This record gives sequence, structure tokens and C-alpha cells, in this order.
Amino acid sequence: MSSCMLQDRGLRPGLAAADQSIPYWNNKADNAWQLTAATMVGLQTVPGLVILYGSMVKKKWAVNSAFMALYGFASVLVCWVLWAHRMAFGDRLFWLIGVPGAALSEGYLLSHSTQGCFPMADYVFFQFAFAAITVVLLAGSLLGRMNFGAWMLFVPMWLTVCYTVGAFCIWGNGFIQKYLIDYAGGYVIHLSSGVAGFTAAYWVGPRHSRDRQSFPPNNILHMVFGAGFLWLGWTGFNGGAPFAAGRITSLAILNTHICTATSLLIWVSMDIIVYKKSSVIGAVQGIITGLVCITPGAGLVDSVAAVVMGVLAGLVPWYTMMVLHRKLAFLQCVDDTLGVFHTHAVAGSMGGLLTGFFAKPSLLKMMYPDSLYGPGFLYAISNRKLKDGLKQIGIQFAGAVFITLWNAIFTSIICYLISHIVNLRMKEEDLEIGDDAAHGEEPYALWGDGEKMPSSFRLPHTPRFPSLCRWD
Repeated sequence: MSSCMLQDRGLRPGLAAADQSIPYWNNKADNAWQLTAATMVGLQTVPGLVILYGSMVKKKWAVNSAFMALYGFASVLVCWVLWAHRMAFGDRLFWLIGVPGAALSEGYLLSHSTQGCFPMADYVFFQFAFAAITVVLLAGSLLGRMNFGAWMLFVPMWLTVCYTVGAFCIWGNGFIQKYLIDYAGGYVIHLSSGVAGFTAAYWVGPRHSRDRQSFPPNNILHMVFGAGFLWLGWTGFNGGAPFAAGRITSLAILNTHICTATSLLIWVSMDIIVYKKSSVIGAVQGIITGLVCITPGAGLVDSVAAVVMGVLAGLVPWYTMMVLHRKLAFLQCVDDTLGVFHTHAVAGSMGGLLTGFFAKPSLLKMMYPDSLYGPGFLYAISNRKLKDGLKQIGIQFAGAVFITLWNAIFTSIICYLISHIVNLRMKEEDLEIGDDAAHGEEPYALWGDGEKMPSSFRLPHTPRFPSLCRWD
């Protein structure tokens, strides 16, 4: 008998059996928290990333960028309940993928979840929110030039061929599920979105040459607002992964915010040291890398390790984005609009490896009682289990290689197939116009594309006419 059954029967021995709306296995606290966490993850995308993307790009691409995020969210939900959820978390078809099937029937959605003391509908919704944000994060590499029709085809194809495989292999019933540690998606979500976004950006091609040279955010204040949604929404992202309102949940949430704050401070400090000026855009990038880095181990490392991971999350992606990117021709030839490769692929893979180093045996046992995970390398040394620690590091590295290769290869195949149906990239003349050419809409009527107005073009002082209002 499961712990859900024992707990509920101890609290409500007679009433639970009679009340069909609240079965004996349903824990009200866990159910409420799981729905709250799933909603917080959804809010990270809509409106979080919708606002972030719409404000972080040049004004002429604000509508298109926000719309790509909005469409991706809606499209993933329909695909998720029709076939993708069971491909990722259903019965095994073979070692890479589950059997496709709908997650729509009352019997399925109201049944006892395999992951916690709540209905299966909670689990479907939570995992949908994870899948949706993965696709939308990927879109950050493609902003400012992808044909919207091609994006409409890309979303369901990539979700089916790439995301479900990674989720099934690591979280479902796949071949590395029992061995690789990925607490809340450092590999499944962030490494896959970073690699797939970079790969798709290669196939789609670059933005217009003038956009590559000058691409100022059209609204920095809104950008911070969107980043705030993303940061606080991560409370549900990492807090929902244990599928229970327990001690691991509390630790994971605190570690998430510790790592993120540390990463922000390090990124801003590096900007000041090197460029002699702090940057709000840099601070937002530091927030993202901190969130991503802690994700694979948020509930499995202690808070001191979260600080160390935050320091590295601010340093390593900063270096790859601000220094290495400018030195390597391979990185320069791919137009990754928002640097998703650095903020997600680099930070996600680094977080996975650091989890293999810092994962605490007592927390692993608490989170995964029946797992085969080895201790983190740091604790393997102190416990004289060096071989087990090295093995876990090796598994973490091998998992990163698998996710990288799978997404690079199959994202390329998807882009190749779509290119034979519609153009991946907008026409050159449409790239000069932006939103109006793509959708016939513009975000708002302001001068220029986010640049400061030259003094010679400023309007003269408008004279003040008398007002009929007595308070004027």
C-alpha cells in the first residue's frame, strides 16, 4: 500500500471511501501545491517569456517575438494531450520512447498519478508546462527572421521527435532513467533547448545584416518585468519537481533563489570589472544562467553548493558569451539571437556535471529512495567511494553528450524537411520591415527602433494652452 493510502486512511478512515471527489489516495496539500507549481511554470512562459521576448528585441520584431512564444505555448498543449504526454511518460514502446496516446479520458486524468498523491491531471498539466517552456526557450535563438509558418510546423515536430525522447529517457522509463541525475530539467529542458535552438538558428540563417549590427531592446523595463516572472516562477519549476509538499521542496526553492542571486551578482561584477559599467541586460542574463545551472540539482545539493554553483553560473556562461563567442568563428557564424546556447546549453550542461559533483547522498536517498544513483564526487571522496563518484560524473557527461547529439541531429532533420514545405527564413524585403510584414501589426507608435533620438531631431517645446479644468 502506498504512503498516500496510509496517510489518508489514517486521517479519514470512513469518509474517504464515501467521497468520490476526494479519494483516499489524494493528499490535499500535495494536490494544491502541484497545481500551484504547474501554474507558476506556465506563468513563466505566458506572460513571462512573452513579455521578455517582446521587449528584449528591436521594436520592429516585438510583435513577432511575443507571438512566437504565445503560439508555442498553445500548440504544445494541444499536442501534449493528444499524443506527446504518453510518448514521454507512458508505457515503453522501446528504450527511447513511450507509446503515443491521448491523455484526455476521464478515467486516465482522474486516476491516481504514478508520481504523487494527486490525480494524473496534475501531472499532465505540470509536465505540459515543462514541455512548453522548453519550446519557447528554443525560440529565443530564432527571433527576428524565422518564417512564422515554418515555426508553426516546427513546434509540433520538434516536441514529438526531440523533447519526448529526452523526457522519456531521463524521466520516463528510458534507458538512462535509473542512472542519470536530472532533478528538474537541466538536460531535458535547458541543454536540449540550447542545442536545438543553436542548430535551428544555423539552418534558418541569420537576421538582416543591419539587425545583427544593431539590435537594441525596445523596452528594458518590460524586459526586467518578464525576467521577474521567470525568476519567481522558478519557485514552481524546481519546487514542483518532488511532486510533494515536503522537505526537498523547501530546500530546492531556497537553493534556486540563492544560486540565481549569486549568479546575477557575479555577472554584473564581471561587466563592471571588464567594461567599467553595469548592465541591466547582463543582470537578466545572470538571472537566467543561475536558474538554469541549479535546476538539475536544486533539491539534491546543500545551500553552500548552491552558492558555488551560482558563482560558476555567473562566470562560465559570461566567459563563453562575452569572450569565447567573439574568438570562435563557429560560434560567430550562427546567429543565436538571444544567446540561448550560452544561457541554456552551457549553463544546463554545467549544472548537470556540478550535480554529479555536489549531490548529497542523504538528499538523493530522500528524493529517490529506490534509485541507483551514485553519490556526488565530493561525498564519494570523503566516504572512500571514489569509483562510485567517478562513475556518476561519467554518467552525467555521457547523458549530456546523448542529449546534445540527439537534438543536433534531429533538429537538423526537422529543419531540412520543413524547408521543403515552406521557407525557414522570411524574405529579405520583409526582414527590413519586421512585424508589419509578418503580421500586419506593430507594437506601438514610438520613434525609431529603440535608439536614442538625436538632439537635432527633437521636437520643439509644445506650447501649453489654457485649460478649462480648474485643477490645472
